[in-house]
Amino acid sequence: MSIVSGTLYIVATPIGNLGDMSSRALEVLRGVDCIACEDTRHTAHLLNHFSIPTKTLACHDHNERQVTEKFIAMLRDGQSVALVSDAGTPLISDPGYHLLRQAHAAGITVSPVPGASALIAALSASGLATDRFVFEGFLPAKTAARQGYIKSLLSESRTLIFYESSHRILACLDDLVAGFGGERKATLAREITKRFETIKQANLAELKAFCQADVQQQKGEFVLMVEGAEQHRDHAETERILRLLLQELPLKQAAALASKITGEQKNQLYQQALQWRDQE
Repeated sequence: MSIVSGTLYIVATPIGNLGDMSSRALEVLRGVDCIACEDTRHTAHLLNHFSIPTKTLACHDHNERQVTEKFIAMLRDGQSVALVSDAGTPLISDPGYHLLRQAHAAGITVSPVPGASALIAALSASGLATDRFVFEGFLPAKTAARQGYIKSLLSESRTLIFYESSHRILACLDDLVAGFGGERKATLAREITKRFETIKQANLAELKAFCQADVQQQKGEFVLMVEGAEQHRDHAETERILRLLLQELPLKQAAALASKITGEQKNQLYQQALQWRDQE
């Protein structure tokens, strides 16, 4: 592929296993004039592994506003820049927002190079509902703020996704149990794609006990996913809406539209419609 001059590429990199690096990402990193990275030392390991000599410049939480002007000037001058984070897809709980805002404001072309994302990888393996979910990033570090934030999510019916660090994982699970109840189903994903990867679904109380019992399960990087709150809906009305839509639309489309109207899970509505069709 050819690198387009004056373009800011948003390049996803592996979250652990270097085999997940895409061929397109490698071409872009080799072809751009400069790589903006969260930590130049961390990115150096990746570049050295793939023998990529492209120069790097730091762009992180502490200097992003200061260096953005430099990157924008480079892009306006026709140079191409790739933005990477330490792992995964840039800007997902990582730096880069200010640079992207300024690039769009300046009319600079922005092009994503998709790849690994911890939250999507974890959700796909979670065994929880995937048709509707909400990413909450990191919960507040302080206990009172974290507990208050969890309380604000009590009625959220979508699957909840959180990032968490090793030094707060037990405190976070404590607060999730206290806030949502120990019986709420959840999935813990730890060290995704790495040697000691763990994917475990259980209720929150069981996940808490699981981590407390094994110090190894308290290490690494975590994605926590919590089942959404059960909504008490008028199922008779939901069925009426679904039956009406089935008169006009194909089964899959009817289930999807009924889900948007009622808030019910699309997969459940689809299965209900299949059951009705099989009974006819």
